[in-house]
Amino acid sequence: MKSFLRFISLLSILFATSALAEPQTYSQSTFNKLNATGKPILVEVHADWCSTCRAQAYVTDALLNEAPYRNITALRVDFDNQKDIVRALHVSIQSTLIIFKNGKEIARSLGDTTHDGVENLLKKAI
Repeated sequence: MKSFLRFISLLSILFATSALAEPQTYSQSTFNKLNATGKPILVEVHADWCSTCRAQAYVTDALLNEAPYRNITALRVDFDNQKDIVRALHVSIQSTLIIFKNGKEIARSLGDTTHDGVENLLKKAI
């Protein structure tokens, strides 16, 4: 019976994580509109080929679906195809996470894939 309950729990976790929302693709107009409202923003500088980025995305997607972080909007910058934005944000490597609040950058993280590390970054936005 215990193993059956564990199996059901695992299935529910898998279905819940498959329904997680994807971050929006970064556009300057979307970023500007969100900044004007003071809404907290997580900018994820991501490369599809980057294993660190994929691990990081898994953590950020899960956390952004938790109650305290649902008000944060995630915008994803394509490290390879949005070089002008990468330069404007002063980003040197993919897997960079940047928090903006009230129109200003308040925190930045490079390559952190730990749940606690990413959560501590997101806490600065709320």
